[in-house]
Amino acid sequence: MRVLLSTYGSRGDVEPMAALAVRLRAQGAEAVVCAPPDPEFARLLANAEVPMVPAGAAVRPLVTGTGPPSEGDFAARTAAILADQLDRIITAATGFDAIVATGMFPVAAAARAAADALGLRYHHVSFQPTLLPSLMHRPPERPGRPLPRGVTDNRELWAHDAASMHALYGEPVNRLRAANGLPPWTNVRDRVYTGRPWLAADTVLSPWHPRDFDAVQTGAWILPDDRPLTAELEAFLESGPPPVYIGFGSIPVRPSESIARVAVGAARRHGLRAILASGWAGLAPIDDNDDCIAVEEVNQQALFPRTAAVVHHGGAGTTTAAAIAGTPQVVLPQIVDQPYWARRVAELGIGAAHPGPNLTTASLTAAMATALTAETRDRAAATAATIRPDGASAAATLLTA
Repeated sequence: MRVLLSTYGSRGDVEPMAALAVRLRAQGAEAVVCAPPDPEFARLLANAEVPMVPAGAAVRPLVTGTGPPSEGDFAARTAAILADQLDRIITAATGFDAIVATGMFPVAAAARAAADALGLRYHHVSFQPTLLPSLMHRPPERPGRPLPRGVTDNRELWAHDAASMHALYGEPVNRLRAANGLPPWTNVRDRVYTGRPWLAADTVLSPWHPRDFDAVQTGAWILPDDRPLTAELEAFLESGPPPVYIGFGSIPVRPSESIARVAVGAARRHGLRAILASGWAGLAPIDDNDDCIAVEEVNQQALFPRTAAVVHHGGAGTTTAAAIAGTPQVVLPQIVDQPYWARRVAELGIGAAHPGPNLTTASLTAAMATALTAETRDRAAATAATIRPDGASAAATLLTA
């Protein structure tokens, strides 16, 4: 069996696809990942020995504001993305049996169109539940299409969401479909997501209860990582008590110097050393003291169990990695699904949710105080034993059955 895995987004969108590709290979199938051409994504896939088809512009320069500005209006940009991605996906998926898609909506729509044009099986996957329609939660805000004020009925809000998505993407998606001999859609959101999408999130961290919307929950797709920590980081860990890890992944939190100063200051108030993960925020030490070290990309699976706490943005991957490590976490949510993961961490008692995206030394110190209690440590350790790491295997079995 041959499967094309299509994604466009941050590392949190690419790494789980690499995990699925590895499990497919273990089950005798062939998998290729179509992903943005960022060097870090290319390295990730190369290290996992997963073939990559680069598609679209690099994501990091766009997110951090160091790349060229977008030109044209929203519809024109969407049409250009759709056409480019469809061409690349059709070329890459010719002769394949199935396409699995996630990430940026126009890219997923192109993947669905490619599957339809080639007559392939198609599955859409989400790594968190907040984008999937359900009466259990509200839909997200869409660009230029705010949710109606005063409406609390989730059924009405999700209907509004479907209309908003069709208003945003329907015309360019249907124009592309027509050009490829495909029938038009009247509801692009539900056609791209399908009537039975996959939810690749752990059942303990993110249980899917709704009966009004069918989804297949596979568990989180985790890529095994056996890379050693650097000698410098090993020496730092061995030179004192467990430090706190501070990192915001692919979120360019600004200003990075102030964020680093606040975070390191909060750690010091608790008598803790700190590891600053540079990430897309560009975090760096604030002084020459030996109680802080900066790292680039690091093996979280090896590092997190050796830390006192993990302070992060609340991405699905980092939240799951900290939970598996049994390490208390402090979540500083910024966008999209991050408030959801912050809330889940607090509800499970495995850490603290910082109140909103704006932080001060005092507010972060208070949140860390909650995460560092013996009760939270015990709860984090107990929860770690309940999390299943085999979601990618479950998804691979679904594909190859």
